[in-house]
Amino acid sequence: MISLDTNVLVRYLVADDAEQTAAARSLIESLTPEQPGFISREVAVEMVWVLERAYRLAREQISEVLLEILATDSLVLEAPEDVARAASTYRQGGAGFSDLMILAAARRQGALPLRTLDRRLSRLAGDVLAGEREQDDG
Repeated sequence: MISLDTNVLVRYLVADDAEQTAAARSLIESLTPEQPGFISREVAVEMVWVLERAYRLAREQISEVLLEILATDSLVLEAPEDVARAASTYRQGGAGFSDLMILAAARRQGALPLRTLDRRLSRLAGDVLAGEREQDDG
């Protein structure tokens, strides 16, 4: 198994640089279920951020990309259940994907309640601290 960085995935998805897209496509298309590519949680979070901020893709489009990656047997996502749950909730709006992944990790570890000052995330986490504020990420 090899690991894939965010830039490989983004170039493969958006195809906005001919040389880098060709390299990314060649690499990703060479992967197999026996020799898959690994995508860490951090890469998934960064990829969503780049697609959202730099390429202005809609949440629905980004969520669909995540679900397609999950369904691809030549790609292995770290904590796939976390990604699937976060992608589904992210599609509906509200908290950012990175916040949803933080909440998923807390749930998986049994580390609840999640203390946050982020109002959107606190609604999902079921916890509110004084001084909360509306935030997109962080």
